[in-house]
Amino acid sequence: MHRFMMGLARAMAMVGGVVLTALILITCVSVLGRTLNTMLHSGLSEALLGGFAKTLLDTGIGPILGDFELVEAGIAFTIFAFLPLCQITGGHASVDIFTSRFPLRVNRFITLVGEVLFALVLALIAWRLNAGMQSKMLYGETTFLLQFPIWWAYAASFASACVAAFVSAYVAMMRLGEFVTNRELIVQEGAEH
Repeated sequence: MHRFMMGLARAMAMVGGVVLTALILITCVSVLGRTLNTMLHSGLSEALLGGFAKTLLDTGIGPILGDFELVEAGIAFTIFAFLPLCQITGGHASVDIFTSRFPLRVNRFITLVGEVLFALVLALIAWRLNAGMQSKMLYGETTFLLQFPIWWAYAASFASACVAAFVSAYVAMMRLGEFVTNRELIVQEGAEH
């Protein structure tokens, strides 16, 4: 079961990485286009390039239309796509100034409570994303510039939040098993914090 969950978490992180890379490229190209557009509209460019500046502007050099809509839609998916791997490897940042002095059994209980709460919060978020998606579908809301249905972004975020909640519930169950048996069931692969 652990191998499946780890594979699922890694697959989601890879998909999230691809989406994040695309969002970064979109942002960079858009900023570059906006900068070139501004420069080509300046008096200096018109003086130096003459009619060529207008020719370049006529090709459509400028920001990507709706770039912020694409980034807004993709970033929520990306965040939820990385959560499963972070959760299963124990990659979340933790501050254990006081708890490092507690016995192992107490720390296991604290970890169990944290994992259960995290799983519950992710399940709540997935539930509310589903409700939001249903609402956006019902009213047919679209983005302002690109006019794509907003529910698409909700659906992508809902799917990745469901996977995150599923993996988080698994980790919580494993932490319960660790607390009950008093032995380590999931090896923490995350960095020491």
